[in-house]
Amino acid sequence: MDVLSYFACVITLGIAAQWLAWRLHLPAILLLLICGFFLLPLYGILTGDRDVSADTLIDANVLFPIVSLSVAIILFEGGLTLRFNELQGTGPIVTRLVTIGLLITWLFSTWCAWSLLNMQLQLAALLGAILTVSGPTVVGPLLRYVRPEARVGSLAKWEGIINDPLGVVLAVLVFEAIRIGGLEEVALATGFGLVKTAMAGLLIGGLAALALVQLLKRYLIPDYLQSAMILAVVIGLFALSNAIQNESGLLTVTVMGIALANQKTVTVKHVIEFKENLRVLLISTLFILLASRVQWSELKQVGWQGIVFLMALLLIRPVAVFASTVGSDLKLRERAFLAWLHPRGIVAAAVASLFALELEHLAHSEGATESMSELAVQAEALVPLTFLVIVGTVAVYGLTISPLARWLKVSQPNRGGILFAGAEEIVRTIAKSLHDENLPVLLVDTNQCNIARARMEGLPTCYASVLSEYVQEEMELNGIGRFLAMTPNDEINSLAALEFVDVFGRSDVYQLAPEVVGLGKHSQVSQHLRARLLFGGDVSSSYLRLRMANGAVIKKTRLGDEFAYDHFRELYGASAVVMFVILKSGEIEVCTADSVLDPQPGQTLISLVNPKPESQEAGNDSTIP
Repeated sequence: MDVLSYFACVITLGIAAQWLAWRLHLPAILLLLICGFFLLPLYGILTGDRDVSADTLIDANVLFPIVSLSVAIILFEGGLTLRFNELQGTGPIVTRLVTIGLLITWLFSTWCAWSLLNMQLQLAALLGAILTVSGPTVVGPLLRYVRPEARVGSLAKWEGIINDPLGVVLAVLVFEAIRIGGLEEVALATGFGLVKTAMAGLLIGGLAALALVQLLKRYLIPDYLQSAMILAVVIGLFALSNAIQNESGLLTVTVMGIALANQKTVTVKHVIEFKENLRVLLISTLFILLASRVQWSELKQVGWQGIVFLMALLLIRPVAVFASTVGSDLKLRERAFLAWLHPRGIVAAAVASLFALELEHLAHSEGATESMSELAVQAEALVPLTFLVIVGTVAVYGLTISPLARWLKVSQPNRGGILFAGAEEIVRTIAKSLHDENLPVLLVDTNQCNIARARMEGLPTCYASVLSEYVQEEMELNGIGRFLAMTPNDEINSLAALEFVDVFGRSDVYQLAPEVVGLGKHSQVSQHLRARLLFGGDVSSSYLRLRMANGAVIKKTRLGDEFAYDHFRELYGASAVVMFVILKSGEIEVCTADSVLDPQPGQTLISLVNPKPESQEAGNDSTIP
C-alpha cells in the first residue's frame, strides 16, 4: 500500500465511520478508533504483508507537525463557537473547572499512574497532565447527541475547549521539568514559561483577531479569500507562538477564535461554516491515523493495571467537579451531569504520541543519563495507555451519558416540536392542532395583533423578527426540532429557511410554496435558496387564506380498519391537503411536496378540507376551531 492509497483509505473510512455513527446514534470517535486499530491488520491480511507498520507508510517527523496543525485548526473552530453571553452567571464556575478542576485531575491522575502503574513520578506527572484534556473533538459530538439544558451545556462546552490548551501547557511544563532536571532550574523555567505562554496566547491571539476584524471591516480581503486567509493566519500564528514558547500555539489560536466570535463589527459566520466542515474531515482523519500507529501487542502489555487505572480516572472526575462547584448555584443534578462527562480525545492522543517520541530522542541524545534511558523505556507505555483511556472514556461516557441526562432531567425533551415563522390565522389554527396533541410549538411574528391573538388562544409566542440574532442565538428552543416558514412573504420565508438550516438541518426546515404570479420564474426566489416545500408544490400562503375564506377547515381524522386513507380521499376528494401525519408513537411527520403519503390504520391525519354535511362526516373526525 503506497502513501496515496493509505491516505485515501483513511479519509474514506473516516467519513464512512462518521456517517455510520450518525445512523446508529453512536459516538463517532468509537467507530473512528475501531477503524484505526483494524486498518493495518486488515491490510496485512489482504496483501500478505504482516510486518507493515504505520512508520513505514508515513514518517513520524512528518505526521506530528500535520497533527499539531490540525489540532490548532480544531481548537480555533472550537473558540469560534464560544459566546460570552452563554456565561451569564456561570463564568466563575468555568474558571474554577479549568483551574481547580484541572489541578485536582492532574494530581490524582499522577498519583494513580505512580501507584497503580508503577511509573516513575516524573512520567506519571506527564501522563496525568496529558489526561487533563478533553476537548471539542469528543465533548461537542456528545453534547449534540444528548442536547442538555442551555446552562449545563454551555458549561461543558466552555470547559472542554478551554481545557485543551491549558492541559497542553501543563504537559509542556512537566516535560520541560523532566528535561531540565534541577529543582531551581525547573522552578525558574516553569514560571518564565507560564508568563511567555500567557503573553503569546492573550496578546498575539487578541491582536491578530483585532487586525483581521479591521481588514474585514474595510473590505481589504475579498470574499473568496476570507476563509483561506483566516486559515493561513491561524497556521502562521500557531507556528509563531510555538517559536516564542513551546506548545503555546493552541492557547493563541483558541483566544483568537473566542475574540472573533464575540466581536460585533463584522460577521464571521461563513468562516465558522468553512471551519466546521474542515473540522469533521480533520477529526475523521486524525483519529484513524493516530490509532493505526498503536499495536495490539502494546495494548496487551498494559494489562489489568491499565483497566484499574481507567476506572480510577472515572472516579476522579466527580471529585474534581464537586470540589470546583462548591458554593455555586448549580443544582445537584447539573453537577452530577458534569461529573460524568470527561472523555479524552484527539489532543490527548497527539500530545502523548509527541512526548513519547521526544523522550525517545532525549534518551538517545549525547549526554543522556541512565535515569533518562529508563524513563524513555517506561514512556513506551504512554501512547497505548492514552489510547486505552480514550477508548474507555469515550465508550463509557458515550454509551451512558444520554440515559443519565434523561434520568437527571437535564436533557432537552424530544426535539419533535415546531418553530413557526408567522402567526396569522391559518398558522395559528395549524399550530393549535399540533399544540392540542402535546407537541411543542412556538410562533414568531413581528405583527403585534397576530401575536396577541395567538397568546389568547394559549399558544407560545415570541414577538420578534424571525431573522433577528435573538431568535437564532439566544431564544430557548427546548423541544423544538423543526422550522416551518409560513409568512405571506416568500423572500422572508426563503431567508429564514436558509438561516435555520444550520440550526435544525436541511431535512427539518420547510417553507410554503411561492406565489404564482405573472412574471413566473423572473419574480420567484431561486430554487437553490428554498427549503422543502410544505404540503404540496402549489400550497402557498394566499392559497391557504383563500381556502379558509371559502369555508375550508383544519380537521383531525383518525384512520382505522373501517375508515382507511382511501376512504378519506373518497370523502374529501382531491382538494384535501394532508399537512401532518401523527404516528402511533406520537411522533409527527410533516407532509411535503416530495413526500410519498401512505398513512396506516391507527395514525391520525391533520388536513385542510372542505366541510361536508354532518351526515357525510366521518365519525372519527374533529374540526380545529
